Amino acid sequence: MEPREVIERVHHLAGPILLSEGFELVEVEYRREGRGWVLRFYVDKEGGITLDDCARISREVGRTLDVEDFIEVPYTLEVSSPGLTRSLKGEKDFVRYRDRLVKVTTNQPIENRRQFRGRLRGVLENQIEIEVDGRIFVVPLSLVSKANLEVEF
Repeated sequence: MEPREVIERVHHLAGPILLSEGFELVEVEYRREGRGWVLRFYVDKEGGITLDDCARISREVGRTLDVEDFIEVPYTLEVSSPGLTRSLKGEKDFVRYRDRLVKVTTNQPIENRRQFRGRLRGVLENQIEIEVDGRIFVVPLSLVSKANLEVEF
């Protein structure tokens, strides 16, 4: 089974379990690393995720994956928080983190620039508004190649 297929199936199985427990499945990675295959979940919830949360999710999702038994090679299951500079994946993330400091990279230039580090001001009609040095840039979500929260001091 291809890594992409494993990720899709894991999303399908784990997403509802996590949602019912009040967690958000932010991202799933399945890839070969130095020590073998790793299946990594990035999970979040309102107020942040604890080490106990990670352990509980690992047990619950691990049991389901053991029962389904569709991953053909040995792997290590890891559950983690997306961190302070979590990536923003879709419109709901941009709505959720409105007024936060973000860094956005586009796959095409907008007004001769591809990187925007500033305050996320809004989301409207598949576009985000980022305030950079007092100026508002409108970025279509379709052009966002990478977006992350930035740490504020």
